[in-house]
Amino acid sequence: MKKPSLLLALTGLMLAFLPPASAAERVRVTTNFGAFVIELQRDRAPLTVENFLSYVRSGYYTNTLFHRAIANFVVQGGGVGPDYKAKPVGKPIANESGNGLKNLRGTVGLARAAGPHSGDCQFYVNVADNADLDPLPTRWGYAVFGRVVEGMEVVDRLSISPTGSAGPFKQDAPLQQIVIQKVEILNEPAAAPATAPSATTPAAPATSPATPATPGQTPPPPAEGTQTPAEKPVSPPTQGSPPPQ
Repeated sequence: MKKPSLLLALTGLMLAFLPPASAAERVRVTTNFGAFVIELQRDRAPLTVENFLSYVRSGYYTNTLFHRAIANFVVQGGGVGPDYKAKPVGKPIANESGNGLKNLRGTVGLARAAGPHSGDCQFYVNVADNADLDPLPTRWGYAVFGRVVEGMEVVDRLSISPTGSAGPFKQDAPLQQIVIQKVEILNEPAAAPATAPSATTPAAPATSPATPATPGQTPPPPAEGTQTPAEKPVSPPTQGSPPPQ
């Protein structure tokens, strides 16, 4: 009868010395319309998460805009100031869209231009399930690296903002500016890497597409606006329109 008691005691002692499981990293995005919290998924998108956090740590996102809002699609921002000029950015990173995370409602992804490895600072939040942003055997997708766990109602409110032309953007720009007042880290493991990942390391999606697809009815992916914001972002094409260039 003493052996089970001894085994339980030893098991309890071992559990007491096990290191606690680290909580997932979270950041709070505070805007002039309210705040929401993103839980980052470093285990699935390590390059993208560290790249995003490098901008957060530097205070880069303070006083930038959500310059694009499309109901039932995405809200996008992080790289354009209130003057509608693109902020300087670091090197683009490798595309991690093949990490198995899908562009479902509430998930957060890295915006990019037409090139698969052109994402840098801008991010977007899916306000609907957007399977057309996921990778296929014939095209690269858009890398999901987190999900909104608090304040999705704020994101929904941003997505239905009245939009039109503002600055260099011909459409989809909120007429009342949505300002990112700050992005702050709520918790961060002490062992997190100190530097952003190099853009020279290729990261192929699970399906390893060789070239992007050209589907006629695919809605536009979140477009990077850092180099020529007057030409980006683009609006959803009509049937038979070419994909954004």
